[in-house]
Amino acid sequence: MTLDRALARSLLKDMLRIRRFEEKCAELYSAGKIRGFLHLYIGEEAVAAGALRAFGPDDAILATYREHGHALVRGIPAGAVMAEMYGKAEGCSRGRGGSMHIFDAKTRFYGGNAIVAGGLPLAAGFALADKLMRRPRVTACFFGEGAVAEGEFHESLNLAELWKVPALFLCENNLYAMGTALDRSEADTDLCEKARSYKVPARSVDGMDVVAVMDATARAAAEVRAGGGPQFLEFRTYRFRAHSMFDAELYRSKAEVEQWKPRCPILTFTNRLKMEGLIDDPGLAAIEAEVADEIAKAVAFAEAGSWEPVENLARHVYTEAA
Repeated sequence: MTLDRALARSLLKDMLRIRRFEEKCAELYSAGKIRGFLHLYIGEEAVAAGALRAFGPDDAILATYREHGHALVRGIPAGAVMAEMYGKAEGCSRGRGGSMHIFDAKTRFYGGNAIVAGGLPLAAGFALADKLMRRPRVTACFFGEGAVAEGEFHESLNLAELWKVPALFLCENNLYAMGTALDRSEADTDLCEKARSYKVPARSVDGMDVVAVMDATARAAAEVRAGGGPQFLEFRTYRFRAHSMFDAELYRSKAEVEQWKPRCPILTFTNRLKMEGLIDDPGLAAIEAEVADEIAKAVAFAEAGSWEPVENLARHVYTEAA
């Protein structure tokens, strides 16, 4: 795919925004500013940055608990995401969801879901509603390869194909479902074959290549939107950090992680752009400065945010009888 300078710069900036935002989150977590669970997306940035370009503002996006990058690229302000990480009332989920439950109705970003495979049946429902209402929308559902072992995956793909709903199932295969390698939990590690068993068209994509991700997702989304029924894409990617900040990471070697780092999507894409004359060192520095400024403002916004009063604890949880 031929890249112009503006698109190349935008893709690189999105990946850098995700990487620097999450690096800052790890720092803030260690400082006690962010609490609870925190699952970092570092290494997988090409998937969110490339895939989300295929979807318009009316499409629905569902993600997993490793969703900060998806939220940023979707258009949720960095300040609102960071305030949510802090648990502040100014967060996009009013501080009630935290890292694992990023939600924003304005951008049709419906999570952030802490349950493995929990977004899949929701996606089938969103897509069915759009089909019944004759709305030209696509529902995009991101999930990890661990979700493929769950019953919801099989139920959702079966119904999606039976109903021919406009859903695009996007599997981020980082090889480890929490701490379990794919080949230790799945008798058949060909994830596309599992999707095809329900007659859902499926394709495997290099998830470390942002252009490959963008191109494959755009093609699949266009076919789904045209009425072709659901599709499945497997993005083969890798996370460089532990599963979560609580993970001792005893299930893989440091040498394995180091072997993957030369394939870092930011590193390889930057090198490509330099070779093609689409960016130089001053241009890269300018993007880094823009990203640093955005993140600094996001942290300041979160720091200045307010805690919800304790007396509001039951608000949005229970409803009073009429």
